[in-house]
Amino acid sequence: MEELEQGLLMQPWAWLQLAENSLLAKAYITKQGYALLVSDLQEVWHEQVDASVVSHRAKELNKRLTAPPEAFLCHLDDLLRPLLKDIVCPGKATFSCERVAGALMLQVRSELSGLPFHWTFHCVLASPSLVSQHLIRPLMGTSLALQCQVRELATLLRMKDLEIQDYQESGATLSRDRLKTEPFEENSFLEQFMVEKLPEACSVGDGRPFVTNLQNLYMAVTRQEVQVRQKHQDAGDPQTSSSASAQGTDSQLLNQPEEPVSSSPSLPVPDKEEPTGTSGPVKRPQLSKVKRKKLRGLFS
Repeated sequence: MEELEQGLLMQPWAWLQLAENSLLAKAYITKQGYALLVSDLQEVWHEQVDASVVSHRAKELNKRLTAPPEAFLCHLDDLLRPLLKDIVCPGKATFSCERVAGALMLQVRSELSGLPFHWTFHCVLASPSLVSQHLIRPLMGTSLALQCQVRELATLLRMKDLEIQDYQESGATLSRDRLKTEPFEENSFLEQFMVEKLPEACSVGDGRPFVTNLQNLYMAVTRQEVQVRQKHQDAGDPQTSSSASAQGTDSQLLNQPEEPVSSSPSLPVPDKEEPTGTSGPVKRPQLSKVKRKKLRGLFS
């Protein structure tokens, strides 16, 4: 069953609209069984079964069908894949869901070998550790990765400002005034972002923006989580729990020392390039001939 757990963790989330229910879901199906995770952003439900359970349930729900469990699992994969990938397959299957005593029943109706095929996923409330593994930890890792990206981009912008300043001090002028920009000030940018952009940027809604915009990064983070956990297991490290893999993942994502929390609503700002002693003036970064050539067309 470890293959199912690991496979499910590395799957992307999909957004589903089943009647009035907006859901996030992910699934992983093999010949040995399947694992399914569903959430309405209020609760999280989960089902994981092996081939023997699939065989028993198939006999209960489809008495006229006789097939090995692998055939039913393959058919379920064919039905779920278009749903999770938002591929329209008219008439292939219908899906519905209902809540029963804290559980979520996801029902599927289709055909198999010309006969009606019915299936019900019995999803129970997920354990806190499962919620942490699939949502809390990956989302924390995603946030750290995005913060690291912001720092890198801010550094690049400051270097570009120095590059442009070097051209200007060499006597060059901008040939097109509309391209002129002010030097990048990270604190001002972050403060303006918090006031003007944050309300729209952090609007979770029904979860669809998360599915649309962040799945590549989410999968990269979960893949890193699995790799760190595998390294601990291969090394025979008893600390293969989520806390152990957390330290590895966080260090891989940032690989930077922690900085004190500021009372102002902004990200940490890297130190400005100022003299740190009295040995002489600060040397301006030297620009390569290639970089000079790239921007020369903007100046005359």
